[in-house]
Order: sequence, then structure tokens, then C-alpha cells
Amino acid sequence: MDLSINYLGFKLAHPFMPGAGPLADTMDGVRKLEDAGAAAIVLRSLFEEQIVSEELATNRSTEGVGNMHPEALSYFPHPDKFVLGPDEYLEHIGKVKKAVKVPVIASLNGTTDGGWLSYATQIQDAGADALELNIYYVATNPDEPGQEIVERTVKMVGMIKKHLRIPLAVKLSPFYSSPANVAKQLADAGANGFVVFNRFYQPDIDIENLEVVPSLTLSHSGALLMRLRYLAILSGRVKADLAVTGGVHTVSDAVKAIMCGANAVQMVSALLERGPGYIATLRSELAAWLEEHEYESLRQMHSSMNLVKCPDPRAFERANYMHVLQSWQGATL
Repeated sequence: MDLSINYLGFKLAHPFMPGAGPLADTMDGVRKLEDAGAAAIVLRSLFEEQIVSEELATNRSTEGVGNMHPEALSYFPHPDKFVLGPDEYLEHIGKVKKAVKVPVIASLNGTTDGGWLSYATQIQDAGADALELNIYYVATNPDEPGQEIVERTVKMVGMIKKHLRIPLAVKLSPFYSSPANVAKQLADAGANGFVVFNRFYQPDIDIENLEVVPSLTLSHSGALLMRLRYLAILSGRVKADLAVTGGVHTVSDAVKAIMCGANAVQMVSALLERGPGYIATLRSELAAWLEEHEYESLRQMHSSMNLVKCPDPRAFERANYMHVLQSWQGATL
């Protein structure tokens, strides 16, 4: 069965790959992913704060604290908390690139259009085949218009793309008022692909100690539903490839995402739970599913359920909304 598919200009043997996370932090982890047949290796994100913190520390050591505000460094996580520092990250890219034959996709996580973005070219020079821009921004200022956030993001993507020869994917947030319009603007600015969606981790509250505490839970198949909707909306309507991340745990999840338009299927939680070898399992199960349903190739199935196939997508969405609201049959009140 032909499972090949194109993503960011690469012909992949199949759509399954790790998402940005800890799975490829070590060369041992990379080898396990390669042995499992990962279609590409996606590295964890290098954070804007890591780069800025290192630059501040360098300036402080060379210029003295007289021209610096030492308390500024306290806003950033301590370097020891990061698995890979900026220089180590670049070295790791080179090592991974030499070790595997599949595309290596690096990741940058940031919010501003500052000088740290020059790191994108260093990532390219280190050997990355593509770059995933992970934009993590939580709007908390009531005086900051949504359009201003979009314009800043589009400007940032355009600026990075001007300095890159390699493909650029943007990890989208689901919280824009019109994700499809944002994706169109970003594609026009040069984005070659979109990863749907960035996961915003929700903090919890310690009510005894009155502290905000981090909260991390692995994803589940239910998280896929929102991603399916926007994959279907974007597929065939923006000039960019699509990857899904979050909520793919079974072959059925993968089939749904690909039918809605996903070129690549990125997984983190499922691989953390079941190990890198689960990639090989899903690849085998996908081939069996396609054969059972008489498909000749994965490409034949790809995008078969996107909204381009629907004569009036707005009517389809509205009808589905009404059907769900009217279908509940609970206990008689």
C-alpha cells in the first residue's frame, strides 16, 4: 500500500512523526524513532527566553552590571531548567541530521520580532531541513486589539521567511477570531505549512498556598475534534501543507485527520504512553485500513472530507450545530 505523502516539499514514506517534545532530546531517542520508521524527526522548541537570557548574561559579564538591571534576568527560567541550551540545540541539530536520512524539523518558540529571530538562520545553517515556528502568546491586555496581534505575527513570519532557504511551518493557535483568515495572511507572508494546533497549557490554582501551579496532562482522542474542524476548513483553501498535532492516539484518529486534510500526523502524548515503536504499529494499521476500504493509496483518501467538497460549508456547519443541540435525549424532567 502506498502511504507516501508530501509535506513541506518533502516526499514522506508515510505521515507519522513525533511532534515537538522530549522524544528526540537524546541521540538514543532519535535512534528509537528512526528504528520505528518515523517519517521525519521534529525537535523540541528552543524558547525565545533561552536566547534572550543567554544574551543578557553575556552582556552582563562583558559590560558589567552597571548598564544592566540584574532583576531582569529573574524573569526568565534558570538555564538549568532547559534540556538543551541555544548552543547545545544547534549542535544537536547537526548530530541528528548526520544520524538520520529523514527530514529534521527544528522548532522555535517565541512571541516578539526581536533580534533573537536571527537564530532561525543559525538553525538553518546547523542542518535543519525545515523550521517550525511555535507562536505561544496569551493576550492579557484588554487594550491590545486582536488585529494588532495578528499583524505582529504576520510581520514576524514574513521577516523570518526572508532569511530562510528552508521551508517554514507555523504552529497555529485556535484562539484567533478567524483562524482561516490568519492562516491565509501567514501563507501570503511565506509560511509553507501550518501545524494545527498549538497547545496552551492551563495553569491550576493551589488554594491552600495561594499559588499558581503548572498543570500538564497528556492529550486524548477527544482533543482531536476541534483540530478536525479547522483542518477541513483550511484544506484546499490556503496554499500551504497541514499537519495535525494533539489528539491522535489511534489509527481511526489518523484517518479522520488525513481525510480532513492533514499531510503529516505529529504525535507526542501517544508516543510517550506507548513508546516510539507505536509509529510502526500505526503505519501498519493505516495500510491495513486503506486496503480493507479499497483505497489504492493514501493520497486517494487525503482531503476527501474537507469543506471544499461541501457546496456550502457555512450551511454544513450550521446544520451540524443545530443537529447536535437537538439530538440530546436525556431523562424526562
